[in-house]
Formats: sequence, C-alpha cells, structure tokens
Amino acid sequence: MRPVYMISGGITKFAKAQQDKDFRLMVKEAYDYALHDVPRFSKAMIDGAVGSYFSDHFTRQLKAASMVQDYLGLCPKPSKRVEGGGATGGLCFQSAWEAVASGRMNCCLAFGFETMSRVNTWKGNEFIALASDTNFDFPVGGFYSGYYAMMVQRHMHEFGTTVEQMAMVSIKNHANALYNPYAQKAKRLTIKQVRESPMVATPLTMEDICTMSDGAAVCLLASEAVASKVCDHPVKITGVGSGSDAMRMADRPHGKVLLLPHESESDYRHLRYPGVHSFRGGRMAAKLAYEMAGISNPGEELSFIELHDAYSSSEIQTYEDLGLCKYGEGGRFVESGMSFLSTVDYGLELPERGKLPVNPSGGLLACGHPVGATGLMQAVFAFWQLQGSIGKHLGDERLQVQQAKRGLIHSHAGTGTYITVSILEAA
Repeated sequence: MRPVYMISGGITKFAKAQQDKDFRLMVKEAYDYALHDVPRFSKAMIDGAVGSYFSDHFTRQLKAASMVQDYLGLCPKPSKRVEGGGATGGLCFQSAWEAVASGRMNCCLAFGFETMSRVNTWKGNEFIALASDTNFDFPVGGFYSGYYAMMVQRHMHEFGTTVEQMAMVSIKNHANALYNPYAQKAKRLTIKQVRESPMVATPLTMEDICTMSDGAAVCLLASEAVASKVCDHPVKITGVGSGSDAMRMADRPHGKVLLLPHESESDYRHLRYPGVHSFRGGRMAAKLAYEMAGISNPGEELSFIELHDAYSSSEIQTYEDLGLCKYGEGGRFVESGMSFLSTVDYGLELPERGKLPVNPSGGLLACGHPVGATGLMQAVFAFWQLQGSIGKHLGDERLQVQQAKRGLIHSHAGTGTYITVSILEAA
C-alpha cells in the first residue's frame, strides 16, 4: 500500500435549487475549479474516476455517473459509481483512495453530486426514507426525522442532554456559514429562535435539521510521484476507516463498547451499548482510522473535524462516537465551547472555545446536503484548511483554523448503517 495525497478539490454553491444546471454541468464547474488550482496538472494525468450520487430518483437518470464521465472528457478511462446513503460521498473518497493506494491508478478523480430539487420535498423525504428497512420500518411510518428524534429522546433520557445544547450546535454551524459563500443557509440564531422554529419531530425543529440541496464536489487524489510534480502543498491521507450496522435498529445487539486507545472498560461499566443513542458503525470507523493514522488521543491530536451533522443531535452523538468525549458527555462538550471557532462571534458564553473546531464550514446544517457531494465537500474544506488556503478560496480568513496539522472527515448513512472516517494531514 503506497501513500496517497489530495492535490486539489472544488465545489459548487450548494443551493435549494439550481434549475438552470443539470448534474453534469454542476460537476464540471467543480472539476474546472479543481484543475485551475493546480496549473501544472493536466487532465491527461487522470487514470480513472469514481462517481457518487445517492438516488437515481433525483436525477431521473440511471447510470448518471457515466454521463458525467463523458461530459468531463474522461472516456474511455475506467469509472464506477458508488452509493451508500448519506455516506455516499465518504465512500467515494475512500474508493478513490483505494485505487491510488493499491497502485491501480496514479491519479483518481472522485466526483459527487445530487439534484434533489427535481422532486417535491415530501417525495424527496420518501425517497430518502427508502434507505431504511422497507419491509419493517418504512411501512409503519418511518421517516428519518422521526428516527433521529427517537434517538435523541433516548440520549436525553440516558445522559441528560438538553434541547439548549442541541440549539448551540445549530447556532455554531449556521454562524460559521456566514463566512462560507458556498453554503446554502447561513444565518445568526439564538437558542430561543432555534427552539421556536417549526417543530418537525419532537424535539427536533426546522433549525435542527439539514435541508435537501443541489450541488457537486470533486477531489483529485494522487500518488506521491504525481503530487510532488504538480502541487506545492499536497495533503496526505493517513487514515481511513469505515463501519456498518444492521438496517433495522431492533436487530442491533448490545455488547461492550469498542474502545479507543485513550479509553478503558471502566469508563463504560454501566452503559447499555449501543442502544439507540449511539452509532456502533461510527465507533468502528473511528477506531480503524485512528489506528491507521497513529492517533492515540483524538481530542489532543486533531486540529479540526468536519462531521455529518444532518441533525444537531447527531453532531452531539458523533462527538462521542469519535472519542472527543466519553459517551454521555456530548452535550456538555458543545456547551463548553470547544467545538466553536475562536474567530467567530456566536453571541454565547463559551469558556473553552476554539480547542477543537467542529464543522467550521457550517456542516450539513448550514451548507446543505446534496447527498452524493456532501462527503467530498467535507474533504475539500479539510484540504483547504490544511493548506492554509481558506482565505484564498472563501475570500475571508475567519474560518481558517490556525496552524492546522491534521483533520478528520466523517460521513454517515441512514441510522448508522454505513459510516466512514478519513484522516488528512498537512504534508
């Protein structure tokens, strides 16, 4: 297995609708941006591509990734499509990494997109709900906001998590997005405004939930030989991990917590795991990625994190799965301010702000969630952070994490059925 580097990336504006652009044009815009950022690189150096999009229903086109491959002028080079619910972009990133790490390719393009505006919101929610067990959960009214409401209700019951702590996640991510021109839903919020926005599924309000979006993102991954020739500041991918779980939550067994290097069994002697309050697949993905990257204490060794916050509650749950704090302490972790940037005014008292920024891009809550592009968008932002080039690409330095050395990206599907974690480091 050989080293793999990210050498460039591009994204489009994430928007509620981009009716004047089809999926091919959106990917082409992100692709052109990525190529422009590495002028010594040429399209001829791309050996193949991996495409990602969640649902044929949104594009109303089977094999849409093949059409993108042609539109980018990459035929007849190898190509394949990957799909894995909300983790589709993360799986795409790791598939491209595998192509280069194995030696099959010296440079692989990862591209992803979604055009969710092509259907009504209720129909889009139905399509997304088909990523749950259609033999059991879906026929009895299972929609994802309901699943996540149930999970956070249990988290609140078990650990004392509060709706105010959830609202702080929403405030943070929406405020970060004010300085991200690619984001769909940037705004300043208060706890009162989050809680008074329309209730969707108790206790989740509209401001606790991400929105369906149109958008695209691309990443260029390359071998060390290619990266050294074309990129002045390549970013090394040092850890990849993934995990899975049963589709139907009732089928998930209870057992011991998968321990991370800085934990012990005594930390969780009385915890019923994973319950419906935690994601076993996320803990597995983190464990494997940390082992590969040589991380023994993520809270001390990571500079920032871009994680899958489809719901404000799932960001809190994921703090725990990633080992940033112990299970049950996610609410207190956000309340401490550690996951907030030190350069942004949130209108909150945050005693430990800036220690480990989470979702400086604005995350899914504020950027939007064009599913096939989301995990790749996280990779692009992590790449820019580690290059120290946030100001160049966003036109504002406030989202730049100072002296960023190592970042984590995290993609999540369903109620935790597929989860990916990848670690990137400044080379």
